[in-house]
Amino acid sequence: MVTVAGKTERASKPERAGRTGRARETREAILDAAERLFAEHGVGEVSNRQICEAAGQGNNFAVGYHFGTKADLVRAIVRRYNAEMEQRRLRMLAELTDSSDLREWISCLVLPATGHLDALGVPSWRARFMAQANTEPALRQIVIEEAVATPSMRRNLDGMFRLLPGLPEEVRQERAGMSRMLTVYALAERERALHEGDPTTRTTWEDTAVGLIDALVGLWPAPVTIPR
Repeated sequence: MVTVAGKTERASKPERAGRTGRARETREAILDAAERLFAEHGVGEVSNRQICEAAGQGNNFAVGYHFGTKADLVRAIVRRYNAEMEQRRLRMLAELTDSSDLREWISCLVLPATGHLDALGVPSWRARFMAQANTEPALRQIVIEEAVATPSMRRNLDGMFRLLPGLPEEVRQERAGMSRMLTVYALAERERALHEGDPTTRTTWEDTAVGLIDALVGLWPAPVTIPR
């Protein structure tokens, strides 16, 4: 609605579409800037003012207006990351059906992430952002909640756990945490090395995925020792 000469008039469809488009562009610019700054400096070290400046926004309240709190902004970045991996994982899961090969299920956890990072090119900040978010307990919980909320991740984990029926729940939770941290920091370290021109252990993202999958296939069915 707009007011002209004391009269309230409804904005035309093109005007509303234009405002919606500009708002979407602003949100994406803020997400891009926040992701990069959080990756480089840590979430707690970056202010909304810095994000707005990096996003080309003259209004320092733009972050709060579009996203709310900093935790809400982190959640929005995580959701964007998950949304861009969801279709990759769903396509892989569609070919598994009732596979009894644990490696295939673990591959579905890793390959969507490495494929996505490969597609982003160099430089990218997504893996390093995820690593930074995992250093703070409250933000790490957001990452976990958003990951398990996706249909593909629920199907993926159900398929894995079906092949590990004797694994106690507390050990399952422990190894899930180990798997998450191993994956997050391995991907972040490779992303950093590519950005800075440092040598990498594996030549390609695909090779990196193979190494991670090898490690996780060994981790999940490892013997369980119950402390006395």
